[in-house]
Amino acid sequence: MTNGPNRIMDDIAKLMTDAAGAAQGVRREMEGAFRAQAERMLNSMDIVQREEFEAMRDMAVKARAENKKLAARLDEMEARLAAMGGGAAENASSSAPARGRTKK
Repeated sequence: MTNGPNRIMDDIAKLMTDAAGAAQGVRREMEGAFRAQAERMLNSMDIVQREEFEAMRDMAVKARAENKKLAARLDEMEARLAAMGGGAAENASSSAPARGRTKK
């Protein structure tokens, strides 16, 4: 007769364990459904993902730095050209548009 109450307690413990496992499964399913719905909504709004935004930001920072370097280089070349002589600078600037650029 000692097996009776222990067996009932074991069955209740097993039932509670199974219920906890089922609850975790339901929770995972709900999280997955919520994430999928949220992702669909964000995709329909054309919102950019963080990784894409950071990649574009890094590209913009590099482009700005390169533009600054090129502007400084251009200023330096213009200063050299002006130092060579005012007439030479005017001739060089007026002859530059005379040369045709080829399209790529």
